[in-house]
Amino acid sequence: MRYITEFRDGKLASSIAETIKKESRRPARIMEFCGGHTISLLKYGIPDILPETIEMVAGPGCPVCVTSKSEIDAAIELAGKPDMILATFGDMIRVPGTNASLREAKARGSDVRIVYSPDDAVEIARQNRDKKIVFFAVGFETTAPVTAASIRFAKSSGMDNYFVLSAHKTTPGILGALLADEVRVDGFVCPGHVTAITGTDMYKVLTDAGKPCVVSGFEPLDIITSILMLVRQLNADSAKTEIEYSRVTKNEGNVTAQKIMENVFSPIDALWRGIGVIPGSGLKPDGRYERFDACREFGLKIKTDETETKGCICDRILRGLEKPTDCKLFKTVCTPEEPVGACMVSDEGSCSVYYRFSAGRDAVAAL
Repeated sequence: MRYITEFRDGKLASSIAETIKKESRRPARIMEFCGGHTISLLKYGIPDILPETIEMVAGPGCPVCVTSKSEIDAAIELAGKPDMILATFGDMIRVPGTNASLREAKARGSDVRIVYSPDDAVEIARQNRDKKIVFFAVGFETTAPVTAASIRFAKSSGMDNYFVLSAHKTTPGILGALLADEVRVDGFVCPGHVTAITGTDMYKVLTDAGKPCVVSGFEPLDIITSILMLVRQLNADSAKTEIEYSRVTKNEGNVTAQKIMENVFSPIDALWRGIGVIPGSGLKPDGRYERFDACREFGLKIKTDETETKGCICDRILRGLEKPTDCKLFKTVCTPEEPVGACMVSDEGSCSVYYRFSAGRDAVAAL
């Protein structure tokens, strides 16, 4: 309980907010990359205690939301094959593909199962040797090492009925896209859990472009402290990567996890929903582990061109160009129970967060 009491201290948060008000000298548009940060920002009403000079904008940091329709379609196609079990995380079940979701595929009779980790999918494969099991893998560098470890375990165990449909995305590729002129971001609150794996070198593309970065934890005081650190960098015309989340994150990251990913996966071009194809930003099992690649095993080809549902502006929300409240579908035909766009599906999707916490103003949790 120590961190909960220490990092949710309302008086201290108010004090830091007052310091930000005193020190914030110019308008700044700050992007929190990760959906976990968006949750804390709105749940605890942080935008309400920031000065008008600071505008927070959500970024594309939800791996469920950036999973393309084509990847969903491929998962649905696999789930429909005879003697096939498709396992994936719960958030993926309701993500809309081109014409349907995995939830609808399950309702039609496909064997789709929710798991909490790739290890669960491996266990399903062990218990069902007469069937083929595909783990539909999503996530950034936070979850990719665990998927890689499951593949290594399956290989060492001689398991020939386990495969991975990899929709993993890697963070460095998206950072350059966030420097587009239309995005207009002055600084970045960077994801602590991803950086704990990758290290901080990947943010050089941002700092070289004059954009200060602070790697933040996910508690309210983590985030508001990170905002103060960014304000101070902006005041000093500085652009470097600082670590607020020092209790977990190091500059070099987790070298062991990095090696596991490098050992099992090779980079491929990947389509990010709402953003487009980013070279080398995807991962697939390769080399000694290529036989675990579901696309290779079942002859699947992921399309690289698609359009969003009519009226949906998830593509602009994911790039920080619009906010969920700017969408005409938000809270009308698009809700967490019946999502139209990808940003409403995941708990960390911007639209879902805004829906639950009413843009941080109607239902603010007390610090």
